[in-house]
Amino acid sequence: MIGRNDPCPCGSGKKYKKCCQSKETVTVETVQMEELEGILQTFYDVYPERKDIPDYLELANEWKRSLDTYLPEEEMIEAIVLDEFFFHHRPDIWTGYLDRQKKKLLRPSVLRVIETWRQPQAIIGEVIDVEEGYIAVKSIFNDELIRLRRESEKPVPVGVHLFCFMLPDGTGEEGQFLAVSSLIFFPTDHADVFREFAEQFEAYEEQDVSKFLKEYAMNFWRLLGQNGYQGGEFTEFEAGVLLDAMDFLEKHDRMSRKLLDVVEDFLVEQQPNARKETAIAAGAIRFGQEHSFFEPLSMTLKEIAEWFDVSPSSMNKYYKELDAYYLAKVPV
Repeated sequence: MIGRNDPCPCGSGKKYKKCCQSKETVTVETVQMEELEGILQTFYDVYPERKDIPDYLELANEWKRSLDTYLPEEEMIEAIVLDEFFFHHRPDIWTGYLDRQKKKLLRPSVLRVIETWRQPQAIIGEVIDVEEGYIAVKSIFNDELIRLRRESEKPVPVGVHLFCFMLPDGTGEEGQFLAVSSLIFFPTDHADVFREFAEQFEAYEEQDVSKFLKEYAMNFWRLLGQNGYQGGEFTEFEAGVLLDAMDFLEKHDRMSRKLLDVVEDFLVEQQPNARKETAIAAGAIRFGQEHSFFEPLSMTLKEIAEWFDVSPSSMNKYYKELDAYYLAKVPV
C-alpha cells in the first residue's frame, strides 16, 4: 500500500499525493513509455535541422542512384536513408538531441533509460515467437535472441523477417527492446535474401554485426529489390487474394474496409495453404456477405463461386475458415 506522502512509484521524485494518486492505475512502465515515446516522436518531428539537410540529401541521392532500379518508390528510399543517416552516419545528431532532452527531464527513471539510448542498434532477424506484448526475434547473423516490443495488435506470423533500429525498452530487462525507427516486416517469399545476406556476413573479416550493417546496409536493400521486393507487407499470393476480392467488390459497386482488414489478418496469421488465390477470395466474399460487411448481393452462392471460377466446395471451405477465425477474435 502506497502512502500519500510516500515517493510516487512513477519515479518523478514527487510525493504520491502530488503526482499520480488521482490516476486509477499507475505503473512505472506506463508512465515511462508515455515520456519515452514522446521523446522519440519529437526527434523525428524536429530533425534533421536545416544545417544537416545537405548531408542527408547527399546520402539519399547516393542511395537513389544505386537502388531506384529495384525500389521504385523514392519516399521509401528516403525513409530508409533517414534512419541510416541518423544512426549510422551522423550519430552526433541523435546523441546531441538526447543531451538536450536530459536537461529538460526531471523524472529520474526516464533519465536512467535515456543513458542506455546513446547507441541504437540495427536488427535483421526472424520472428520465432509472438507474445502479447513482445515479438521474439533471432538475429540472422549470430542467432542472438531478443524480445522486441509490439507496436500494434496486428497479427505477426512466426517465420517472417524484420528490420529496424532498436533501443532498450526501459523496463531494465536484458534483451528487451523497442523500435526507434519503422519496424519493417518482409513477406516470406524473400527468405532467400536473408540467407544470402547472412552468408555475406560469415565472409566478413571483422565479424562485427554493427560494423557490417553500417558498411553493407545498401547492399541488403539492393538484394531485396533484386528479389522483387517493392515495399509491400504481403507475399505475392496474399496480395493476389486481396486484389481478387477488391476487384470483385469494385465491379459489383461494393466496398468494405472491415472485410479487407479481416482477410488481411487472416492471411498473415493463419497462412492458409490454398492452391488457388481465387478460392480464398471467393470465401471472403461469402464471409463478408454473411456478416453484412457490405450491401447484399443479388447473386446466389453458386454464382459467386462461378464468378471466381472455383467450385462451391472450395469457396465454402475458406468461408468456414474465415468465419471461425473471425468469431474467435470477436469479443463475446
